[in-house]
Amino acid sequence: MKHIYCISGFGADERVFSKLDFGDNDIHFIQWKIPEKHETIESYANRMRQDIQHANPILIGLSFGGMISIEIAKLISVEKVVLLSSISTRYELPLFMRIAGKLRLNRIIPMKPYPILEPIENYNLGVETKEQKILLREYRRNLNLQYSNWALNEVVNWKNEWIPPNLVHIHGTEDRIFPINYVKADYVIKGGGHLLPMNNANQVTDILKKIL
Repeated sequence: MKHIYCISGFGADERVFSKLDFGDNDIHFIQWKIPEKHETIESYANRMRQDIQHANPILIGLSFGGMISIEIAKLISVEKVVLLSSISTRYELPLFMRIAGKLRLNRIIPMKPYPILEPIENYNLGVETKEQKILLREYRRNLNLQYSNWALNEVVNWKNEWIPPNLVHIHGTEDRIFPINYVKADYVIKGGGHLLPMNNANQVTDILKKIL
């Protein structure tokens, strides 16, 4: 039995992993924390890794959670890092995010929920069901603005160039947040969007069984 620690996507929680089958492995979920003022992503990752209570764990990170997983892997020994709908280095950031970071556009337009933009956000995320719409609306309603503005800034300004030697990257061909043409994935799910664990759970589960 292995100890697997999962980190969800931007502002989400463990429910995004609920459709995956991890077999007999011991699953743990690391919850997002409110960032401290002017906190670096390195410092934040160090606080997140304090929730890991087992040696040499497997980290599974969705989207921004994958980026944090890599930052944690710089600090502790891990058996494996699995990215879902994420990026491994700053070179995999799409061009519009790089430009936004350089121009500090995220500072000009604060990251907060705008109901009028909800359909566009759902489209980009690849939302497919009413259940997902309700869940994402709940996430938006409970989103902490200090966290969201910090997290968006860390995404568009991520400087990482280090790839863990035990990294496994799973990505969908229709991901609109981190387009497939920018990333180098080990496993590509045809037709998969950004919400792979929810909309392509069977395919992701099959891959996890192979690599775990």
